[in-house]
Amino acid sequence: MTDFMGAVGQRSNPLGSSLYSPEFERDSCGIGFVANIKGVRSNQNILDALTMLECMEHRGGKGCEIETGDGTGIMMQIPYEFFVEEAPKSGFELKEAPEEFGVGLIYFPQEETSIKIYKLRIRDYVKERGFEIIGYRKVPVNKEFAGNTSLKIAPWIEQLFVRYREKFQDSIELERKLFVLRKYIVSRINMGVKHLENQCYVPSFSCRRIVYKGQLRTDQLRTDQLRHYFPDLKDPRIKSNFAMIHSRFSTNTFPNWQLAQPFRYLAHNGEINTIRGNVIKMKSKEVLFQSPYFTEEEMEILLPICNPKNSDSANLDTMVELLFLTGRSTPHVMTMLIPEALAR
Repeated sequence: MTDFMGAVGQRSNPLGSSLYSPEFERDSCGIGFVANIKGVRSNQNILDALTMLECMEHRGGKGCEIETGDGTGIMMQIPYEFFVEEAPKSGFELKEAPEEFGVGLIYFPQEETSIKIYKLRIRDYVKERGFEIIGYRKVPVNKEFAGNTSLKIAPWIEQLFVRYREKFQDSIELERKLFVLRKYIVSRINMGVKHLENQCYVPSFSCRRIVYKGQLRTDQLRTDQLRHYFPDLKDPRIKSNFAMIHSRFSTNTFPNWQLAQPFRYLAHNGEINTIRGNVIKMKSKEVLFQSPYFTEEEMEILLPICNPKNSDSANLDTMVELLFLTGRSTPHVMTMLIPEALAR
C-alpha cells in the first residue's frame, strides 16, 4: 500500500512532496456551518451562511437547464421576533413564548382545491394529537429566481403554527410531541386520495429550528437562488445563533424539492454504500423499539423510521432524530451511527 500511494503521489506531483492526487478529486455536496459560540442571535450569522453557500457552486449539481440545480437550503433557529411581527399579516397573533409553539414547513401541491383538502385533513390530525392550530403563514417566494424545470414541480409552501394543549417544563418534551405529530400527518395525509398521493411533505416541524430549502442553485454570478427565492432570508429581522447550509450534488437519487438539504437535524455529504443493508437492518429492529419518552401508541406512529425511497442522507437524518429524541446526546448519537474504525 505504501508503494502504491507513493507512486500515485509521484504521478500527480512531479515534486513528489505530497500524497495529494488531483485525479481523485470529485464534485460532491457542499456543507457549511456558522455559529456564535456565545449563543448570540444575529442576522449576520444568516448573511455569513448565505455568503458561504454562494461559494459552494462547485459542490452543487445542475441539470441540462442551467438555471435548475440539484438543491440547496439553510437551517436556522426559529426567528421568533420576525414571526411575531409577521403573524398578524396572515390573520393570527403569536402570543406564545419562544419554544412554546411549533412551526411546520409544509409543501403542498400548487392546486388550490388540493390545498384545501390537505388543510382539512391536517386540522383533524393536529386535533387528534392534542394540538391546536394557531394559524398558517404563506411563505413568500420569488419565482423569477428559479429554473423552469424546478418551477414545474415547485410546491406551494406554507408555515403551520401550532400549540400543545399543555405547557412543558422543557422544550424537548414539546419537540417530541411535534416529532410524533409530523410522522402522524405524513403517514396519513397522502393515503386514500389517489390524485394527491405523495404530494404533501413536511421538511421541518419543530419548536427550535426551521428549514428553508428547494431545488435551487447557489451560483453567485446568476444570483444565489435560495436568498432571492425566499425573500424571508433577506429580511434583517431574521436572526439566529447558528446557520447550517448545504449545496446538493445528487448521486443515488434524482433531485427533487423534498431531498434538498439540510434535513431536520443534519446536512450530510453522502454517499453511504451500505444503505440497503442499513435500511433492512433498521426495519428488523423496529419490533423491539421501546422508550420511556414515547408511549406504545406514539412509537407505532413513528414507524417505519427509514424509507427505502429516501436518499442515504435522508435516512441518516431520521436515525439522528430518533436517537436524539429518545434521550441521547448528540455526540452519543453520532458515535452510534458513525462508529470508530476497528483496530486490527
